Amino acid sequence: MAWCDPAALSTTELEEGSDIALDFGRFFSASGDGVVPVVAQDVESRDVLVLAHANRLAVDYTLKHGVAAFWSLSRDRLWIKGETSGNFLDLVEVRVNCEQNSLLYLVNLRKEGVCHTVKDGVARHSCYYRRIFADRLEPVER
Repeated sequence: MAWCDPAALSTTELEEGSDIALDFGRFFSASGDGVVPVVAQDVESRDVLVLAHANRLAVDYTLKHGVAAFWSLSRDRLWIKGETSGNFLDLVEVRVNCEQNSLLYLVNLRKEGVCHTVKDGVARHSCYYRRIFADRLEPVER
C-alpha cells in the first residue's frame, strides 16, 4: 500500500483528498512504532466491540487478509483478533476520520463475541459490557 506523509499535505488535502496519509506520529507502542486508535464496530448491530491500536503492519494485514488485526500494546506485537480464540472479526469496510489519525473497522463477528473475557463459557459480544452508574460499575444487559 502506498502511504503519504501527512505533514506533506495541506489541511484540505488531508481532510478532503484521496491520499492515504495515516498519522502514525501521535501515539507510540513500547517499541516506538507509531500507532493509531481503531474502533471495531459490528456492521449489523452497530455495537462498539473494542477499541485497540494499529500500526502500518496491522493495517496492511487487515486490508490484505480481510480480518481485523491490531498492534497489541501490552504484548508489543501483531494481534490478529481471533487467532487463538476463533473469534475473528471479518472486515467489511475500513473508514478513516477527518484528520487521518484514527480508524473505524466495520466488521462481522465470525463467532459469538470479541472480548477475551467470558460469561457462562462464551466470549462476551463486546468489551463494553459494563456501564458507570453513580459510583459503581453495572453490567449492560444485552
